[in-house]
Amino acid sequence: MAARFGKLAWLWLSLIVIAADQISKHWFVSHLDMYEQIVVIPDLFSWTLAYNRGAAFSFLANEAGWQRWFFAVIAAAVSIILVVWIKRLKSNERWLAIALALVLGGAIGNLYDRVVLGHVVDFILVHWKTQWYFPAFNIADSAITVGAVMLALDMFRGNKPADSNTTGAQSNE
Repeated sequence: MAARFGKLAWLWLSLIVIAADQISKHWFVSHLDMYEQIVVIPDLFSWTLAYNRGAAFSFLANEAGWQRWFFAVIAAAVSIILVVWIKRLKSNERWLAIALALVLGGAIGNLYDRVVLGHVVDFILVHWKTQWYFPAFNIADSAITVGAVMLALDMFRGNKPADSNTTGAQSNE
């Protein structure tokens, strides 16, 4: 399969992210009221239900509604670019393929919410007692974050040879 589809075979990872994201969001929407919290780790981690009509950290959430379609168009365009990028990867760029597949799955998971529901469903809440709260997020956001960190690490890694037997030594022939 990998030979036939090349790096597009990594799209299975995007599909897993989308499925896990949508199934979890559906569960929380069905089982929690808005802002209800289920404490998982006291003073640190809870499940909650929140809707985000904006982007990361509720950016533009209070606008009149145009931001829904603005962010949807951006997510769709980025998704197309990511698929093309994955398709063009070389066979030794597995790390990059995984990173891009994670970002793609997260982008599509949130895109679905934005287009179908008009908002993104968030349910993971990290906090310190009642003094500090990180904005609620979801599995799609987590996949995007992990993929972005992997992309950054890949940039720092540079274009090193895929062959681990390469030592950089030159022969004197």
